[in-house]
Order: sequence, then structure tokens, then C-alpha cells
Amino acid sequence: MNIVILAAGQGTRMRSDVPKVLHRIGGKPLLQHVYETAAGLAPQTLAIVYGHGGRQVRNRFPDWPVSWVEQAQQLGTGHAVQQALPLLREGMVLILYGDVPLLRKETLQRLLKSAGGSKVALLTVKLEDPTGYGRIVRDSRGSIQRIVEEKDASPVEKAIHEVNTGIMAVPVSWLRSWLDRLDNANAQG
Repeated sequence: MNIVILAAGQGTRMRSDVPKVLHRIGGKPLLQHVYETAAGLAPQTLAIVYGHGGRQVRNRFPDWPVSWVEQAQQLGTGHAVQQALPLLREGMVLILYGDVPLLRKETLQRLLKSAGGSKVALLTVKLEDPTGYGRIVRDSRGSIQRIVEEKDASPVEKAIHEVNTGIMAVPVSWLRSWLDRLDNANAQG
């Protein structure tokens, strides 16, 4: 099993020169919480994709046994994952975010079990106010059909309270295929 932690974002809403993943909560940088949870899953490959403030991020954790992958241009989440693809072994990959520190190991184990080694499993959440998040559109059987970003959502889709966290378990082979076809054909660009 592979794990990719995305830690390249600027965190512009934080209005700080400190890289977002280095902000502290509970006495530790956000990224450290995520790393410790990820390492507890004993992945074969653990890669951290960094970008904004990369030197600061890498220098803060020089002894971590991870593969550091630079996202030189900030071209979005899919592009960040693409940067780590050459390091990934066949099998499953768990995609995490360096600024989501409160995930429990047990939650991620359940997500991996749900994927079963050959399916995609998304971690979703139901929010009272889902404004600003991508909505999870399901069919009549409860299967996820698509994720619709807020800016692209119809009024019916905006009424959906289940949202995408971005955290997923997916077969590496599927990810390679999907990322080759990735574009930015949405309202966000």
C-alpha cells in the first residue's frame, strides 16, 4: 500500500508567510499529525508532495523516512498527485492532505478495507452547511456517480449535504489512467 500526502498548497486564507502545513495545532505542525497517522499504517511507499514553502517544510522534518516530491508549479490537486506517480508501487494508494490533522488511523483502515484492493473508496462527510464544498451525487442504489464542485453545482446539487473530503483510496493503475485524462474543464479552471 502507498500513501501520498499532499502538502503543496499555499494556504492563502490563513494570511501567513508560514506554509499552511507548518501551522501548529495541539503542539505540533499540521503535517506532523498527518504523517504520524499515515506512518502508523505501515505503507510500502510514503510520499509527501510539497510546493509552497517547500524548503521550510522539508527542513522542518529532515529525518522522516519519506520520499519528498516537489510540485514546482501549483497546478492543482490532480497535478500534485501526478508528481508522485513514478514512486508508487502497484496496489492501492491512499491520498491524504497535509492540512487535515485530525484523522484517525482506524478511519483510514476502514476506508482501505472499503476499497478492498480493487475499488475506489472516498471519505465523505455530511455537513449542516456544505457551502464551498464539492457535493457527492449518488444514484438510486447509493453509489457515487460524480463529485460536483460548488461553482458547477445546480440548485438541486447545492441542496446536497454530503461533501467530498478529497481523501481516497484508489488502485494505482486506475489513478494512472485517470490522471492522464485530467483537465480543468470546470468553473474553477
